[in-house]
Amino acid sequence: MQARREWQEIFKMMNSKNLQPRLLYPAKLSFRIEGQIRSFTDKKKLKEFITTKPVLYEMLKGAIPIVFIPYFLVFTNFWTLPVLTLAWLAYDWNTHSQGGRRSAWVRKWTLWKYFRNYFPIKLVKTHDLSPKHNYIIANHPHGIVSYGVFINFATEATDFARIFPGITPSVGTLAWIFWIPIVREYVMSLGVCPVSELALKYLLTQKGSGNAVVIVVGGAAEALLCRPGVSTIFLKQRKGFVKLALKTGAHLVPSYSFGENEVHNQETFPEGTWLRFFQKAFQETFKKILGLNFCTFHGRGLTKESWGFLPFNRPITTVVGEPLPIPRIKRPNKKTVDKYHTLYISALRKLFDQHKVQYGLSETQELTII
Repeated sequence: MQARREWQEIFKMMNSKNLQPRLLYPAKLSFRIEGQIRSFTDKKKLKEFITTKPVLYEMLKGAIPIVFIPYFLVFTNFWTLPVLTLAWLAYDWNTHSQGGRRSAWVRKWTLWKYFRNYFPIKLVKTHDLSPKHNYIIANHPHGIVSYGVFINFATEATDFARIFPGITPSVGTLAWIFWIPIVREYVMSLGVCPVSELALKYLLTQKGSGNAVVIVVGGAAEALLCRPGVSTIFLKQRKGFVKLALKTGAHLVPSYSFGENEVHNQETFPEGTWLRFFQKAFQETFKKILGLNFCTFHGRGLTKESWGFLPFNRPITTVVGEPLPIPRIKRPNKKTVDKYHTLYISALRKLFDQHKVQYGLSETQELTII
């Protein structure tokens, strides 16, 4: 009965509307592991255990339907469930490119507050965004997973709706995510859409005003540049988002997630070694198939002292800059695209330099653009 009461208190705490999770006494959580009882009797360790779970879930969510749908098809009598799921996917195929199906309830899950507090993650506004316009919020750097973008723009854990009233954010991601049944419904409920011209253009031209699409411009190529203490982004040749802004008249907004590169360590083997040869070959193949770069990274484990693939508990602060007004031009030429691309880079550098010291970088740290 005592253990039951402790679990009830833990679940009550996890579903609390209080923005800051707190531990209720008695702060003790016990498991039977290899025949022995292991207990979390320290309040700090119990809090760490609870806040780790949402991050682990988010990293593994895509594997759940990939594993279970074939299992239901082959090994159980419930084969009709995955068949119906796949039939729905075919019927509803275009929805994710036409605004999706967002859910305010999912975006406000208490789970996301624990995810936010794990690092912690913060959203900072420097200028208002008027609901009379549409926006392309370009974010840098990509990092390994783009935790800052996910929490700040795909959930309400940092109060986006309160900070930017009248603005509806939609985060762009790889199109193949929407080929996975169940995961597709889940990401659409968060306001996530394919980072394709078709989907982004629909949001910026067919849904009225007050829309903001969020694009991590550097993409997979930038993920390979991610290292603690490094502020290097892949932007010189990334001009598609500027061209899209010109075609739709959406204002460009620079944003930078300070600390995004600090939450994982990435390993690159020395050039000329056989390990580096296989690493590069695997990364190139992975990118061709899935559009992702396979990064050899590591972080912490289920506890802070252990080794693993979870991110380190280091702060991430996403600073959203001043909107850059963009004229609407149906067919912008290269000269015009280059002009506004240059203006965007200047605005991004200004944002970086104004906030770098406040959020953990040195005065001499420079933003390197390649």
